[in-house]
Amino acid sequence: MKILLGLSASMLVALGGVLAFSPRSMPPLRASEVPVDRMQLNAVRETSAGLVVAGELGLIRLSSDQGRSWSAANVASPRQALITRVVFADANQGLALGHEGWILRSSDGGRNWEETAFTENGGAPLLDAARLPRGDWLVVGAFGRVLRSSDDGGSWYDDVISGLTDLHLNGIAGSVDGQRWLIVGEGGKVLRSRNAGVKWEALPSFYEGSFYGALSLGADRWLVYGMRGHVFRSDDGGEHWSPVSLPSTVSLHAGRVTPDGTVLLAGESGVLLASNDAGRSFRVLRQVGQEILTDLAVPASGPWLLAGDAGLRRFDPPTQLPGSTEDVRR
Repeated sequence: MKILLGLSASMLVALGGVLAFSPRSMPPLRASEVPVDRMQLNAVRETSAGLVVAGELGLIRLSSDQGRSWSAANVASPRQALITRVVFADANQGLALGHEGWILRSSDGGRNWEETAFTENGGAPLLDAARLPRGDWLVVGAFGRVLRSSDDGGSWYDDVISGLTDLHLNGIAGSVDGQRWLIVGEGGKVLRSRNAGVKWEALPSFYEGSFYGALSLGADRWLVYGMRGHVFRSDDGGEHWSPVSLPSTVSLHAGRVTPDGTVLLAGESGVLLASNDAGRSFRVLRQVGQEILTDLAVPASGPWLLAGDAGLRRFDPPTQLPGSTEDVRR
């Protein structure tokens, strides 16, 4: 595999500092030997198959017993490329993205994967994906790469979005109704769609650092987060943005909204932040050592799951955050 060079410092941080490596062999692992608590993990999801994690060396692992044991997913074309993200549109249909423009798709909750894209030489890392209301998949990545699929991820073509440069695009997020979308990236880049991803516009710059993700908080409310604890909030669909003061200023790489409306952010130093007022303020739930958290999941039952460079961590959520939780699920 080609060693990928030249990524920006923000991308190195966003992917947990594991963006370049040489091919190395790894012996097959029995289910009981899969070291999910020691692997570099960039993705954790709950699907119809149970729990799905993925990361280093293109490894994808499954658990049907809430993480007590793990087995390898069936990957039709295994490669030793880092998987950067796993996204599921529903309980069964999903994509895994990686280095070298690698795209895998699954239709059974992650049990089986088929390769639909890979660039042997010069392929840029792909960093996030979403399925739009019309059924198209949209994938974003390094150096301003945007790919679209109109056949449920079977084939891909370059999509043209005006206002793009070669800045990295790190995240894509949509509203619950699928009509409003944001793409965020390096250099404070924020792109907005108000017609289900058909057309996009670049918003005026309000921050010069990198954003790593965005969350829809219901109605026209949005939250974007990124480098050094910079978080911004909008109540008018992205027309105006206000900074959010945080109790920790580490870079934030992952976010989720729980079923009860709690807003979660996770990132460097193993930090986990929570808000029960629609992202206006946050408190620290966890901050541990030098871990870099890159994804998190809130299963229907059991502890929250935190993925990062130190493997999979489990976190028992507090029984109640101070105050009442504002509804951000509309």
